[in-house]
Amino acid sequence: MGQPTNLYFTILFLLLSLCRGQSSTPSCDRCDLRLSCNCSRGGFARVPTVTDRALTLDLSFNNITVVTADDLTGHARLRALRLHGNGLAVIHPSAFDSLWSLEELDLSDNQLTAVNHKWFSKLGALQELNLLNNPYSCLGSSPVFQRLVRLRRLGFGGPALEELKRGDLSGVTQLEELTVLANNLTRYEYGALADVWPLGRVTLSLHGPFSTNQSLASAVLGDVSYPETPIVLKDLHLTGNQSVQPFRETARRRVRYMTFCNLFVSDEAIVDLLVVLDGVPLTSLSLEDATLTGEGRWERARKTDHKSIDEFFIRNLEVLNVFQFVSLLQLRFLLHYPRKVSVINTQVFVMPCLTSRLLINLQYLDLSDNLLTDMTLAETLCDGDGTLKDLRVLNISGNALKSLSTVSWLVAKLSKLTHLDISRNGYISMPQGCSWPSTLRYLNISRTKLTNITHCLPATLEVLDLSHNDLSSFVLVLPALRELHLSGNKFFRLPSGWLFPSLQTLTIQSNTLNMFDRSDLQPYRRLQSLKVGQNKFVCSCDFVAFFQSGIKGGGDVHLSDGEESYVCDSPLYLQGEPVGRVRLSVVECHRVLFVSVSCGVALFVGVVVCVLLWRLHAFWYLKMTWAWLKAKRSSRRRRHRDTAGSEALLSFDAFVSYSERDASWVENFLVPELEEPRDDEDSANPRNPRPLTLCLHKRDFLPGHWIVDNIMSAMERSRRTVFILSENFVQSDWCRYELDFSHFWLFDGNAGRDAAILILLEPLSKDDIPKRFCKLRKLMSSTTYLEWPQEEERSGEFWRSLREALRGGEGDD
Repeated sequence: MGQPTNLYFTILFLLLSLCRGQSSTPSCDRCDLRLSCNCSRGGFARVPTVTDRALTLDLSFNNITVVTADDLTGHARLRALRLHGNGLAVIHPSAFDSLWSLEELDLSDNQLTAVNHKWFSKLGALQELNLLNNPYSCLGSSPVFQRLVRLRRLGFGGPALEELKRGDLSGVTQLEELTVLANNLTRYEYGALADVWPLGRVTLSLHGPFSTNQSLASAVLGDVSYPETPIVLKDLHLTGNQSVQPFRETARRRVRYMTFCNLFVSDEAIVDLLVVLDGVPLTSLSLEDATLTGEGRWERARKTDHKSIDEFFIRNLEVLNVFQFVSLLQLRFLLHYPRKVSVINTQVFVMPCLTSRLLINLQYLDLSDNLLTDMTLAETLCDGDGTLKDLRVLNISGNALKSLSTVSWLVAKLSKLTHLDISRNGYISMPQGCSWPSTLRYLNISRTKLTNITHCLPATLEVLDLSHNDLSSFVLVLPALRELHLSGNKFFRLPSGWLFPSLQTLTIQSNTLNMFDRSDLQPYRRLQSLKVGQNKFVCSCDFVAFFQSGIKGGGDVHLSDGEESYVCDSPLYLQGEPVGRVRLSVVECHRVLFVSVSCGVALFVGVVVCVLLWRLHAFWYLKMTWAWLKAKRSSRRRRHRDTAGSEALLSFDAFVSYSERDASWVENFLVPELEEPRDDEDSANPRNPRPLTLCLHKRDFLPGHWIVDNIMSAMERSRRTVFILSENFVQSDWCRYELDFSHFWLFDGNAGRDAAILILLEPLSKDDIPKRFCKLRKLMSSTTYLEWPQEEERSGEFWRSLREALRGGEGDD
């Protein structure tokens, strides 16, 4: 099929543009910090827009059927583009022209019916290209890969590939890996794949040619077979002598590494293959996903020479007539030589001791994922007599073993055993003592059901894997241990480091650890790599500070699992937050200090406020206000008891407020002068005014009553209030107390401006009056007050003025 013309593409894209109309281009924002955009399985029908700084763009498994010329413009930095699994049918010839940095391109599993060399004309940096499983029948008329001088991994072909011509791979000078799916190949030009050199691993699917056209299969194998090139053959059906004839080419080229995948083979074909490869220095032979039929008759191959065989690898082998198969003893000519044997997931329940004795050079044995039990393992290892004397590595994981003591006894005499993998078995407990070979360095007992650790573990271990058990503690000294893996258990804290003085790597992920700190790590003197992620961390202040400074900040211990594995589980408001990005406040981290400082600041502020209030007399105002309110309430009650509608009688002409130190002046001068009749009054005047009545606290206050009530009662029953001001008055606590309460009444709304009479016994300015008596100070500034004269001859004028003030305008007629 020829390449589509440019006119065809132009018309097709015009029609697609008309069909799309003005629909907007979708976008994908699933890009991580490494500029890798995973837009796979997003349901996109068109190439979405992503950041132009993206290095990797995965668009696999969407519904993108067309890539236009403009879909990928602006992505000059893109290194990897994956478009597999989209049903992609049309790619514009210049769709990839802007991707000059592209190193990996995957177009597999689509609907490309032709491969256009123009797609790759500008991709000079491309190293990996995958064109597998597309319905093209050939690679086109022009060399498709001519410009791909750096290409190292190439995969092409599919169920529709029918033809390969010489020159199809022109421009490809060397490859590390070549994959060709050509199950239906019918035409092949000799040398089509021979121009690639050097050639690394080659994978070929040649089901059809091996079945119907052995000469074609031989030509393909002859072009890619080199001694050091591993050959992988897939989808073969080998049942007789004729089907194995193409391998004569691999024998002629003396290929050393062969692998068969998805193979159906008979014992007869295996014998024929061994005969064909007789004397070939084949080093490694592998079977994966194979089906074996027959009865195991190998006699015809017993004289073949396969001394170079070093490794047999068998995985997922199914024997159809397993109960008809004879012993493998007839393969003794093969079993003497290999040093590595792997029989994985093939339902092996026993390897007879006689077969084990044939493996005289065996150093590596892998019987994992089979059906071995403690009893059949004893048969395989010849009851622990040390038959496999050169064995260094034994892997019996994934079987049905249950007794650790049995395993240790069976391997105790394997004097060269260094690695033992007994993971994924049914161990429940560990015995107190076990016998192990002194050479054992690596032991894997992961994914069992162990609940305890005992002295059964050998002290010679350098690597120990106990991950995914039910362990919660580890108290055993292992002086030589360099690696310890405890992930998936129930540890609450790190094991004590002094138990492992040589430990360099510790893995304890997915346990129940809440936190760890410097004191936990200090005993690990040589620890270099630490994996503690995926635990339920409590992000306390100490742990966060330690993690961010001592671990993340560049300490001696390296977090091999990355900071993203360390996520807070509590407190609730930090759940799911990476520990490295947590920011805790001072209140949370230094609560005692914060409370102490806060209390100190509050105390200081309180003292300052109290001092300020005291200086501003706020306490005095509050006290006076409270006392005045109580007094007013008491006064209202008292007036309420009076007769309804009657006016309270005034009992005194004046209430006198004075200091006790001025009492002599009040008693010797004021009281006699105002309350007693005067001898010098004109007796002929029948209207001589009456003497005045004064209220003095010493004689007129009712005993047993609250002083404030007495003061308020006296003020209510007096026409005037006389303040005897002096230095004694200002300094006297009692006078200040009395004055404090009386000045409220004095300036109450019911009292007049002339209700107060000030008498200065000695020179006293308003500045000598306390500032809290602001109204009294104002009164001294705005009201005329009487001064007690120092000259005796002026006293008569003083008394006359005082009487007139007390009588409110009534004269001494």
